[in-house]
Amino acid sequence: MSSALSMEVETSGIGTPVSILIADDHWVVRESLKHVARTLRNWNEIEEASSFDEALAVLERNPTIGLVVIDLMMPGAAAFPGLQELRSRFPAIPVVVISVYEDPEHVLEAIRHGVVGYIPKSAGAAQIKQALSRVIAGEVSFPRDILARAHVTPEAERPDTRQPARVEPQADLRLLTRRETEVLAALGRGEALQDIADMLDISRQTVRVHLGNAMKKLATPTREAVIRLAVENSTQLQQALAVK
Repeated sequence: MSSALSMEVETSGIGTPVSILIADDHWVVRESLKHVARTLRNWNEIEEASSFDEALAVLERNPTIGLVVIDLMMPGAAAFPGLQELRSRFPAIPVVVISVYEDPEHVLEAIRHGVVGYIPKSAGAAQIKQALSRVIAGEVSFPRDILARAHVTPEAERPDTRQPARVEPQADLRLLTRRETEVLAALGRGEALQDIADMLDISRQTVRVHLGNAMKKLATPTREAVIRLAVENSTQLQQALAVK
């Protein structure tokens, strides 16, 4: 079972029941996800779709949907172009991808498209529930073991499917204090906030303060933006620490 990166950067979703759209072309997967979703504390209603077009239709029809859980490979749309269309048409709705792909390239590309979670289909019910609970609470959840593999792959060997928007260490990262850099570097490695607090011997709230300051300095106002920055610039953040 994969461990997951969980980062809380906002808490507006806590206590607010959310309507969930589950989109997958396999009936068994939808039923399994619905079963898990019904065990969540803050769910309101569950809609489902078996194709990409049907998912879009549900979102158009039901403006109360507050979370989309979607298979990366859906009938009616190619993987990432479909995800891009979904995020473009409904940018305010958090998206969690569930997929058979468990390689760093697919996870990183999903992050680049602004998803707030990525769940391998090999995950058990407890892990899926944990991931969905975190996302509903305003956190993000990504498989930490897969992210760790991404950071040992040389950049030159990774497929250039999209040009990532990295920050330049010589320019932007130097605006950060050492502690802010440590927090972002740990996030890029897939550490959860409590783990970072324990590692740095500070409180969880202090970690959030450092994270918030870093987000302001680097103009990353959303959880999607900051996790993308931390993951895509993990190596640069480690290098920046060496000179601070």
